[in-house]
Amino acid sequence: METAPLSAARVKLIRSLDLKKFRDATGLFVVEGEKMVQEAEASSFRVADIYRTAQIGEAAMRRISHLSSPSPALALVHKPDTVALDGDRLAGALGAAGLYLALDGIKDPGNLGTMLRIADWFGLDGVFASPDTVDFFNPKVVQATMGAIFRVRFHTCDIPALCRAARCAGGHAYGTFLDGEDLYRLPALSTGDAAPVVLVVGNESRGIGEAVSAQVDARLFIPPFPAGRSGSESLNAAVAASLAIAEFRRRSR
Repeated sequence: METAPLSAARVKLIRSLDLKKFRDATGLFVVEGEKMVQEAEASSFRVADIYRTAQIGEAAMRRISHLSSPSPALALVHKPDTVALDGDRLAGALGAAGLYLALDGIKDPGNLGTMLRIADWFGLDGVFASPDTVDFFNPKVVQATMGAIFRVRFHTCDIPALCRAARCAGGHAYGTFLDGEDLYRLPALSTGDAAPVVLVVGNESRGIGEAVSAQVDARLFIPPFPAGRSGSESLNAAVAASLAIAEFRRRSR
């Protein structure tokens, strides 16, 4: 794809995509970095425009970049129109089996981006986020995914309804809690091999909300070592997601 003309209006548009309201209005988001741009081109996402420093110059790239140190390539990419799921479409979002990650109010862009990378690494069947979770297309989220955003299926939806859908399909909904049962000692843990399993991770400060808590089958706790040791109050949300998913995958083997 050829480098698109860079007018003043285009610069203003690209800079505005730092805000969700303009991403929603235009249906576009920003991708930066040569490898990330290549991943966008190779994915099912539609790339609108590509700008490269070699064509537009360093000064122009600094004007449009959302990074403190501009990369040599930037692309405008169309957001897919299948991200938000309502009640009717939610029922078909879970397969007959599979392991899914659900995020209840995650606010940190780095955490969300890292969780998409985790989902990609462990081959999860999908990631679902509550409407109050940080936007998937936030530039900091996109960069933190390191390309996973183009490989992982993700949606926003009502998380309590998602948990109910998993249970109605014969599966389970689990959540990570500080007062839960020791994940490594729990004898019965469905791994998503025979029915859909949803693992919920909550907000960085308040954890999983009451509405979602009421819908989980079991409260899981990742214990410190040695057990009962006093130390950090809790784990980072992305770290907790990674450890829990690793245990699910270990058991599925």
